[in-house]
Amino acid sequence: MTIGILGGSFNPVHIGHTMLASYLQQFAGLDEVWLTLSPLNPLKANPEELIPDVQRLRMLERAIGNTKGLNICDIELAMPRPSYTINTLRYLAKRYPRHTFKLIIGSDNWKIFDQWKDAESILSDFGVIIYPRPGYPLGTIYDDGVDVVSAPTADVSSSFIRKALAKGKDMNYFLPQGVYSYILDNNLYGAKR
Repeated sequence: MTIGILGGSFNPVHIGHTMLASYLQQFAGLDEVWLTLSPLNPLKANPEELIPDVQRLRMLERAIGNTKGLNICDIELAMPRPSYTINTLRYLAKRYPRHTFKLIIGSDNWKIFDQWKDAESILSDFGVIIYPRPGYPLGTIYDDGVDVVSAPTADVSSSFIRKALAKGKDMNYFLPQGVYSYILDNNLYGAKR
């Protein structure tokens, strides 16, 4: 099977994440997409904004449910921190030798991909699928190991959701079913019922 690895903090997971994962699984030649929870991204600012890993994992479980072709991968929670994508991909390849893994990133991350640990090894050993992000045009890419997909995107971010929740805004339509109620029930991100 060919598995797409869509990593993220998912702080919180939102409809942009799930829509993208579903689209790539159905239309980009992937048998499955594994939403891979990252405990600490070394290139992200403000790690103090992260809620506990277990709560982000519970939200992912509610977001994905039993959706065919989508799964949750929590392997990075047991790996050394910060999490480096190359280590995750190598571990998964060793643990699941019958699968082929491809990394999924947005065009925003492609712009800084040369800053990733062992970026060339990610390209040569696994390959990268790049989807568009508003404000980050790709142009022409000639790198081997790179597939560009024209996936639909929602111009929504986890930081937007966190700020809106803290202001008391209703984010029900921005979050997958069950995630909004989990946030409210657990008083996350300053949200109140």
